[in-house]
Amino acid sequence: MNFRKISLSVLLAGLIGWGLASKAAPAEDPASGGGKKMQMFGVAFYNLENLFDTINNNGKYDHEFSPEGKNRWDSHKYKSKIKNLSYAISQMTTTATPMGPAIIGCSEIENRSVLEDLVNAEAIKDWGLKVIHHDSPDRRGVDVSLLYNPRFFRPIRTTNHTLVVPELPYFKTRDQMCVVGLLGGDRVAVIVNHWPSRRGGSKESSWLRESAASLTRQICDSLMKVDPNIGIIIMGDLNDDPSDRSCSVTLGAVRNPEDCKEGGFYNPFWKKLDDGIGSYIYRGQWDLFDQIIINYNLLQGKSGLKFRSAEVLNKEFLKQQDGQYRGYPHRTFSGGAWTNGYSDHFPTEIYLVKEVK
Repeated sequence: MNFRKISLSVLLAGLIGWGLASKAAPAEDPASGGGKKMQMFGVAFYNLENLFDTINNNGKYDHEFSPEGKNRWDSHKYKSKIKNLSYAISQMTTTATPMGPAIIGCSEIENRSVLEDLVNAEAIKDWGLKVIHHDSPDRRGVDVSLLYNPRFFRPIRTTNHTLVVPELPYFKTRDQMCVVGLLGGDRVAVIVNHWPSRRGGSKESSWLRESAASLTRQICDSLMKVDPNIGIIIMGDLNDDPSDRSCSVTLGAVRNPEDCKEGGFYNPFWKKLDDGIGSYIYRGQWDLFDQIIINYNLLQGKSGLKFRSAEVLNKEFLKQQDGQYRGYPHRTFSGGAWTNGYSDHFPTEIYLVKEVK
């Protein structure tokens, strides 16, 4: 497959101008054993499950999410969706991260306007989250995006990368968004993804996700060529599990940290799925499509930031509480009926730490 070449000069422009210090208050790290002062940063991903406004813009899929469409998507349902999602995000806090994640990657959003409504919702408006958004060529009209807290993260450069499939000239999917910036003063690149779906069968469509993984790997290789010490975070709804070929072979993200070599990638969610923990369920089978993968530099602390832990945020309030689908993600629609839920995916999050000297 031929893919669009990534300009090193463009990426180089995103790797200059470092020097921002985080305003987060350091706390003693109990895991250090020596009373070291550490800062912790949460980095999350959340598939927001068709966060559409009520205006019909593209005339096809978008029509479903309009007052006249089959979902009867009106202001009341939209406002409830915003309220529910903002509450879910407001609960992504820990003692070490009382203002929630520093970075939240999102997928299945229609436009910038719905994100502005989300970050200005009552539950999280005091956090002052900012939005990075780009309109993708996706036929369904959904995009990926990045929310960030400017107290902890300073974006320097954003580039968007289109998956070109010569065999399918009319194929259109979500662009991959790469945001280079400073997290707690250290250089990171966050690549937000929503890889092609399993429509037509997981085996039959796997080559498309492998193609997407190849594009992600090209972006990573270009970033590391410019700056060998940069921390890289790959996140998204990958529509594949950690053990699938796209993630484990094409991208090369390994299950065990000891197997991650310099220039390679570690997937902390592989073992989660092995332990029966998923982020999405289909026909009674749990999958972990919502992954956050890190490079060797973040695993070893080479970039200044070091990986601490990962979790699937499968909190009870995000689950269906009764009936046939008890324990499943409490989604917005079920069987064509509005259920006033959150999303059909659970959020995921990793935690990075750095020593404060």
